[in-house]
Amino acid sequence: MPFWKRSGAREDAGFDPSFRFETSWVLPPVVLFAIRALLGLYAFVTLFTIFGWNGSHGMSVESRHSFSYFTNLTYWGLAFYYVFGALHTCSYLITGTPFLARWPRVLQVAHSMFYSTIVVYPWIVTAVYWALLAPSDGFPSIFATWSNSSQHALNAAYALFEILFPRTEPLPFLHLVPIVLLLALYLGLAYLTHATEGFYVYDFLDLDKHSDGIVAAYIVGILVGSIIVFLIVRYVIMLRVWITEKKLGKSGKFRRGTRVGDEEHGKSIPLHSMSGK
Repeated sequence: MPFWKRSGAREDAGFDPSFRFETSWVLPPVVLFAIRALLGLYAFVTLFTIFGWNGSHGMSVESRHSFSYFTNLTYWGLAFYYVFGALHTCSYLITGTPFLARWPRVLQVAHSMFYSTIVVYPWIVTAVYWALLAPSDGFPSIFATWSNSSQHALNAAYALFEILFPRTEPLPFLHLVPIVLLLALYLGLAYLTHATEGFYVYDFLDLDKHSDGIVAAYIVGILVGSIIVFLIVRYVIMLRVWITEKKLGKSGKFRRGTRVGDEEHGKSIPLHSMSGK
């Protein structure tokens, strides 16, 4: 059951009543905002620097083709999530009411699902790349080393930060549906790219090199791996909530001088930006 309707929460409490997406159990809102903003900026700088490099080295076609790669799509997702996460935290810090709280419910739920994708997909990208796709003899240049490390290693660090530091609750099981559905849609995009552009985005999807059974095994393996990663992330977040809130009593770092009704625990807690409870 989604956390905003779980047992103990009032039906009229609304979406994310204690601002879990915008606050941290250990970082003051201003620090959480700054980190999210910097990481979002770095991700966008990485993406556009790669575009610039490709354009200046006669490889503009690589930039156009980049939108067919799951790696790039998930990295764009990280960039946008971190920017929007920073904006939500900043608006909470300034006004006491984050933008997210003012959005229509459908967009709030979409943001929650978006969060689930950005803490699950980067692990899949990193595992598949380094296990199946990374060049065995190293990268040809410093730029290639940096760009691939940013997109296939630091992406996991982005996911880990959002798992450990905000006050988000465990991923609802219902979010497995968009996780699997988006993977299925991407598979369709991969083969649509082959049909329209004449190349396979990933070698393990190449039906000219591999039998149908081998390709199917890769697809099913990634699907099963995604479900396993989802479950691991869910229970790591559950462990974080249990340790920080139940054992350490860290209700969260909130905006100074305001109070928030913590509907999830049926109490009102004083909010001090440097307080742990």
